[in-house]
Amino acid sequence: MYLNTEQKKDIFKTYGGDETNTGSPEGQIALFTQRITHLTSHMKQNKKDFNTQRALLKLVGKRRKLLNYIKRKDIERYRAIIQKLQIRK
Repeated sequence: MYLNTEQKKDIFKTYGGDETNTGSPEGQIALFTQRITHLTSHMKQNKKDFNTQRALLKLVGKRRKLLNYIKRKDIERYRAIIQKLQIRK
């Protein structure tokens, strides 16, 4: 796989606060963003890979749901994660 355990721990430490805090919405959004970036580059090379295209769309939907959750709970956390990950609204 393209992400090993150390890279995942680093993502969760950077965005989730602690490397063992894998359930935080910010950490999950950061991990989803990393996976979306990887799948997007794969789709640029393999335009007819429809299974990957479907997985990418599902992942974008999951990330959007988590972003909406954070937006409802705390707008400042939402703005911070959007700015830190450079995600479009």
